[in-house]
Amino acid sequence: MHSALPSTVRASTRENAGAPVRTAFLYFPNGVWEKAWVPKEEGSEYALPPSLEPLVDVRDDVLVLSGLDKKNSHGGDGHYAKTANFLTGMPVTKTTSKDISSGGISVDQLIAKQLKGETPIASLELATEPVVSGIDSNVGYTRLYGSYISWETPNRPVAKEMNPRIVYDRLFGRDAKTSKTEAESYQNLLDYVLDDAKRVRGRLGRDDQFKMDEYLEAVRAVERRIEFATRGQQREWEPSVDPAEIARRRPGVPNDFREHIDVMLDLMVLAFQTDSTRVASFMFANDVSGRNFSFLDRVKGGHHEMSHHENKDAKIDQYQQINRWHVTQFAALLQKMKSIREGESTLLDNSMIMFGSSISDGNRHDPDNLPILLAGRGGGNIQSGRHIAYKEMPLCNLYHSMLDINGIEIESFGDSTGPLAELLS
Repeated sequence: MHSALPSTVRASTRENAGAPVRTAFLYFPNGVWEKAWVPKEEGSEYALPPSLEPLVDVRDDVLVLSGLDKKNSHGGDGHYAKTANFLTGMPVTKTTSKDISSGGISVDQLIAKQLKGETPIASLELATEPVVSGIDSNVGYTRLYGSYISWETPNRPVAKEMNPRIVYDRLFGRDAKTSKTEAESYQNLLDYVLDDAKRVRGRLGRDDQFKMDEYLEAVRAVERRIEFATRGQQREWEPSVDPAEIARRRPGVPNDFREHIDVMLDLMVLAFQTDSTRVASFMFANDVSGRNFSFLDRVKGGHHEMSHHENKDAKIDQYQQINRWHVTQFAALLQKMKSIREGESTLLDNSMIMFGSSISDGNRHDPDNLPILLAGRGGGNIQSGRHIAYKEMPLCNLYHSMLDINGIEIESFGDSTGPLAELLS
């Protein structure tokens, strides 16, 4: 299977004066009830359908994109072959063994590679649920595919972190600038840990290797931050954030799912605000998540169960309430980003935040007409506040546009046929 790596990558002529562009990809599982999601009207005067009503205060900062398809997800099972390639757009290898493949590098990791060295951490991969290993014997796929959307290579997913305190410490936990000697000593210790761990990894089984990779990635993240801090190189744009405020924001251990979501999204905002990274991904939950949403009115069961609504009104109502709750969390995130000033603009103005699922209707497992929202103006490049209705348009064309705005010119990405010109201001 061929990779989705671009055939050419070079600096774009597109420039963003002042604050840099930040890019995030937010994933929620199990699709949506489309009749309550897709607006009937196009353009800026569309009426918000029930699932999107929480966007009322930020609608001018959001693009609703309908008609985006993922043709390489038509084969395979209902979930795994559609989630693993959410950010690659390429065919997923059906396997229960070690030969996993998402078809290509994910769009977030391609951006991170091109921005490497610009920030202490190249990218941030966040989640609320641990990696699920083993085999789903009903469909013949490894369950690992349902736990990852970020891929460094077609065969190597990027470890995600679900512990907010570890995320905070990775971002801000050690001031390597205080002593070059101390930093070098700590670097030597990390090198020793990495070398030893690599030797052990080769003797582990596949699932344990993935767990080891998560550990190694955490170590590498600390290593990269120390290297960045001791480099002493000034950036063209420096954030203005009070160190005392950063210290105050060190999170505790969340008590429940809702608090966990809030804390992880807050950390993503803080990472962007401090320019600790410019690329992030976040999984609200793993694919096929059966998380119980009984904390919502009228919802009496798990997410995956309600997504298989069988066109029954009682299930559809509960399914739609879960969709609406996810949009509410997205809207709250945008409000926080909009409140952070960066000169004459805001953090949200200087960002692109994609929010969506890897299937449309959860009952049909349809990979077409995906529920996709894009918030922010990408540093002034995007005309927000509209519903753009496409027809059989590759989702990867959106990724093509986002790469272009990040200054990465490519011939194609995944199954893209070109950027979405309608996005641009």
